[in-house]
Amino acid sequence: MITTNTQLTLEEFLALPETDLNHELINGKAVPKKGYKRFHSRLRGCLCILLTEWCKNRGEVGIEWAVILKRNNRDWVLIPDLLYISYNRLPLERFEDEACPVSPELAVEIISPEQTFGEMSEKAIDYLNAGVSRVWVVDSKAKTITIFYPDAPPQTKRDEATLSDNLLEEITFTPQQIFQQAGIL
Repeated sequence: MITTNTQLTLEEFLALPETDLNHELINGKAVPKKGYKRFHSRLRGCLCILLTEWCKNRGEVGIEWAVILKRNNRDWVLIPDLLYISYNRLPLERFEDEACPVSPELAVEIISPEQTFGEMSEKAIDYLNAGVSRVWVVDSKAKTITIFYPDAPPQTKRDEATLSDNLLEEITFTPQQIFQQAGIL
């Protein structure tokens, strides 16, 4: 049983036994990640399919793949809903069963009912400061996707606005398409 008051090193955290709950390493503590509800699950599945189709021969998409980062000079292990990492950052030859050892190009976080957009915005900024190139915060209530950039203000996309940018070339899907395919319109 993991006690959330125990201070853990990265090595101790990664050596913890697997349990039914996913945990993230935040400020030296193992913090359980919340369970998901239907809309969250449907959006994650839809985005996984679209991103996996897009990234063929470019990299890979991870579903709840833990990623090792740094926040405030401390080890920080998060489990984004989805991540995309190119073969440039993590070569296909390095095929080990491990937490993602480098910052991905994209982290996707879907707001759960008990989370706020403000909390997710802070988390997105922390991701960017840790070297993640883009963060998408998906809001099922507002039916929007807000894209966070390291060098520009966030942009909220809705309806028919395309999610593509120079980092994620050739992405042509829109929030409306995503929410529609997930059955949430």
